[in-house]
Amino acid sequence: MELGEEIAQRTAFGQALVELGAKIPNMLVLDADVGPSTQTHLFGRAYPDRFIEVGIAEQNMVGIAAGLSTLGFIPWVSTFAVFMTKRAGDQIRNSIAHARANVKINGAYGGLPTGRAGATHSAVEDLAVMRAMPGMIVMDPADPREAIACAQLAMDIEGPVYVRTVRCPVPVIFPEHHKVALGKAVKLHEGKDVAIISSGMMTPRALKAVEVLEGQGVSARLLHMPTIKPIDVEAIRDATESIGTILTVENHSVIGGLGGAVCEVAAEHAPCRIKRLGFPDIFLESGDDEVLFGRYGLDSAGIAAAAKALAEGGKKG
Repeated sequence: MELGEEIAQRTAFGQALVELGAKIPNMLVLDADVGPSTQTHLFGRAYPDRFIEVGIAEQNMVGIAAGLSTLGFIPWVSTFAVFMTKRAGDQIRNSIAHARANVKINGAYGGLPTGRAGATHSAVEDLAVMRAMPGMIVMDPADPREAIACAQLAMDIEGPVYVRTVRCPVPVIFPEHHKVALGKAVKLHEGKDVAIISSGMMTPRALKAVEVLEGQGVSARLLHMPTIKPIDVEAIRDATESIGTILTVENHSVIGGLGGAVCEVAAEHAPCRIKRLGFPDIFLESGDDEVLFGRYGLDSAGIAAAAKALAEGGKKG
């Protein structure tokens, strides 16, 4: 895995499960008939006795995993994020979150990119749902290496964890042996005119936007949030106090995800001007991923334009 190489997070996640399975004999993987899509089938090939294909029965899958956790197993449950957080939401709440069951949850195909599955499979509200689940840790990795790091960290945590992964290839931006610290941001660029706070696959795009902004004379701080819950309160507070203008960028609805979390922290600690860049209050349509990302300003050019406008507005204020 080389810096700049484009690799699908789902592929990295599937390989991470295989590697973790070799070290953790009581780890299981349960799948809802999407193993080739989410790449959990790699674990199934390596450890067929520890892979349970439940079929298109997400609620049952979650209930089975919760039960297995009481027997000392550490189960992963995996399916598309839209089905995981909606169809199985009741079971996740009552059988996993309420019970503090040691179950790990993979919400695959997060956000817009769903390939041929189309608009019905996009998940633009899963982070909001899982953030509101008491006791649930929520991770949104930026690149393939961080998807692996999040899977590893999830296994080190006692209790429920939600790891969101995306279908499409994303560039590797982190070096080898990159680690994720729970509730800690990763500062990828220092700046003074505007702070960009991003998560998930938007972070590589935000990095490119920072380069564009530099060429336009705008100095941008870039903070990546690998964990949406807990979130790095101190990093947000420092940005609000030292810069005072923040742009949040996410592959999710502007309601209840990263932008909502940042606004909550700012409102309590140091209110400032914040713009949330994500999907508006809509269901997405089917179409080419990049065309749709561009339509909502979620390509590098759109991120740079939003950050520049915010920075210039801050100066005028």
